[in-house]
Amino acid sequence: MWAVVGLGNPGRRYSGTRHNIGFSFVRRVAKAWETRLRKRRFSSKIAEVEKENEKIMLVLPQTYMNNSGVAVKRILEGRNIQPEQLLVVYDDLDIPLGEIRIRKRGSAGTHKGMRSIVEEIETTEFPRMRIGIGPLPHEEDAVEYVLSSFNEKESGLLEEGLKRASEALEMILAGRVEAAMNTYNQRGKTTTG
Repeated sequence: MWAVVGLGNPGRRYSGTRHNIGFSFVRRVAKAWETRLRKRRFSSKIAEVEKENEKIMLVLPQTYMNNSGVAVKRILEGRNIQPEQLLVVYDDLDIPLGEIRIRKRGSAGTHKGMRSIVEEIETTEFPRMRIGIGPLPHEEDAVEYVLSSFNEKESGLLEEGLKRASEALEMILAGRVEAAMNTYNQRGKTTTG
C-alpha cells in the first residue's frame, strides 16, 4: 500500500495558496481517479483507491503544515506502511513554477512540514516530490508570498506543473522512481506523453 500525502494547511483561508500546492495536487489526483477525500482518520482527510492491484491512500493532513509529521506517523503505524511506500508532495520556493523535482530520500531542508515528518517518523528514507512555486520576487517577504494565491498569469505554469506531477506520480506508484527522476528533474525540460 502507498500513502500519497500532500502538504498544506486546512481551512478556507489557505485554500489555493502557494504553500498549499501539495493539497491542490492530491485533490486533483482524487478528482482524476473519481474519488473523494472524505474520510477523517489519522488526523487527515483520506481517500482509498485501488489501481492496478495496488492500494493507494490519498492524504490531506489536517494538523497544519508545521505538525504534518503527527498525521503521517499515524498513517504509517495505522496501516503498517513502510516509509519507502510514502510519497510526500509539497511546495518549493527554490524551484520555478511549472517545474517539479523528485527524490528517493534526503534531508527535510528548510520546509517545516517536511521537518515535522522526518522528526516524527525518524527517517529520511522516503520519496518526495517538490512542486515549484518560485522564484520569490525581489524584496518580497517569503512568508507573505507562500501564503498568497496564484495570479491569472501564473495559472498556465501552475497547470503545467500539476500535470507533470500527475504523470510522475503514475511512474512512482509503478515502482519507477528513478525513471521519474530522470524524466522530470531536468531544469526547464518539457515533456510530452
